[in-house]
Amino acid sequence: MRTLSKRSEFLAANRGLRFPMPGFVLLVRPRGDGDDEPGVGFTVSKKVGNAVTRNRIKRRFRELARAALRESGIAGADHVLIGRPGGNDIAFAELGEHLDSALKRAAKKLAAKAL
Repeated sequence: MRTLSKRSEFLAANRGLRFPMPGFVLLVRPRGDGDDEPGVGFTVSKKVGNAVTRNRIKRRFRELARAALRESGIAGADHVLIGRPGGNDIAFAELGEHLDSALKRAAKKLAAKAL
């Protein structure tokens, strides 16, 4: 799994599909570069909280992505998780279910778009 690090990669993902969920928004954008490895990035705005809160959310996202994207991530696409206020208040297992649901919706929408 490749990690997004450049601002241009995050801006490109922002032009993709959006899947809002409680605690986060999932952005998915197929890269179209022939590489099947999924990309992942995390961002949490200062509006969400102080540095401790933002870092905790990003650590939770990293662990969720490590588990979920290997199994149900979309090959050749960039995935960006944007933290929302209250993301730390949601149970970790529930966040995982939300991420699985969002990934299934994304796969279904991209499959329909490809036809």
